[in-house]
Amino acid sequence: MRVGIAGVGWFGFQPEIVDYSFREMVFKAAQRAYEDAGGLDPRRDVDAFISCQEDFWEGISIADEFAPDQLGGAMKPVYTVAGDGLQCVGQASMMIKSGLFDVVVVESHGKPSDIATLNDVMFTATDPISVRPLGLENVHAVAALEARSYMSKYGVSEDHLDAVVEKAHEAGLRNPRAVYASLDRRRNSTPVVADPLREADIARFVDAAVVVVLASERVIRDYTDAPVWVDGAWWSTEISTLELHDWSFPVHAREAADGAYAQAKIADPAKEVGFAEVDNRYSFKELQHIEALRLAPKGAAKDLLADGAFCPGGRLPVNLSGGALAEGVPLEVHGLARLSYAVGVMRSEIKAEVDRADVAVVHSWRGVPTTTSAVTVLRL
Repeated sequence: MRVGIAGVGWFGFQPEIVDYSFREMVFKAAQRAYEDAGGLDPRRDVDAFISCQEDFWEGISIADEFAPDQLGGAMKPVYTVAGDGLQCVGQASMMIKSGLFDVVVVESHGKPSDIATLNDVMFTATDPISVRPLGLENVHAVAALEARSYMSKYGVSEDHLDAVVEKAHEAGLRNPRAVYASLDRRRNSTPVVADPLREADIARFVDAAVVVVLASERVIRDYTDAPVWVDGAWWSTEISTLELHDWSFPVHAREAADGAYAQAKIADPAKEVGFAEVDNRYSFKELQHIEALRLAPKGAAKDLLADGAFCPGGRLPVNLSGGALAEGVPLEVHGLARLSYAVGVMRSEIKAEVDRADVAVVHSWRGVPTTTSAVTVLRL
């Protein structure tokens, strides 16, 4: 049984939303998603709901109890996944393919502007044996070590990071959600945060909520005439113990990609995928993730980027949205942000310089200190 996307709605993508609580943000996004799905009635038409959120960010114990009302999910099954929103898409796909559900709504929200001690929260999530005792003052230090390992092993220079940052901001200027996109974003003019990472290499945070309606092929035409099919969905968590961690390559992203491609029957992603939306919350991560998703051989992403392969209008555009470097990181919403933009491109609702919009791959990573990636393959 195929699973398709019947509707998408989002709200926010601002550095700080002061007029709405996270519950009101979700309500706004849900309204738009249900309208996009042909005026779907959540109380009548939806079989189950999934909320992707993390108590760590919420500052609320058992935060899933705050999910049902604004989705129209009161007195209905509401499940919670402590992970990125793209993992929710995988969960929803499994539920629908079980034959027990026809319509499942996925939501994720993030309001980092409400978190007074964001760095402390992130440090508390680090390995209690190998990292936390170090008392690092810079939360980006672990990512900087990964950047140096990757750059050293594959000959990636800071000029290549410059190219990633420049591409992200140029693409973001065409994306109304990309509040951080700039006409003049010179990476080398920004201060060093943790060598080799400069301020421009690191995505900033943003408040946002995204809601996605998924449906079985049996009923999806009741809600949309142009479904986008989820042909593959997989996620993977690599070992987080730093002594055993591969510092130069994101194994978790490769494992998630291979699982999604196997489901979607894609043998050669570099040739069969039309465009990609991948995590680039650090500039070097875009290159790493391109290679992990088999869109380029290991160590070759930098050269293909220099040749324009991943730019808008290129052979395989990556992050036509500008990604997190332009849009910001809305915590666990990041994967659904990438997904919602990809769906807009595939439906031709977003004008994008892409030759083939029939097959897309979407990737998310939960960020330091996690080693979890999720990958979804979309097809028209």
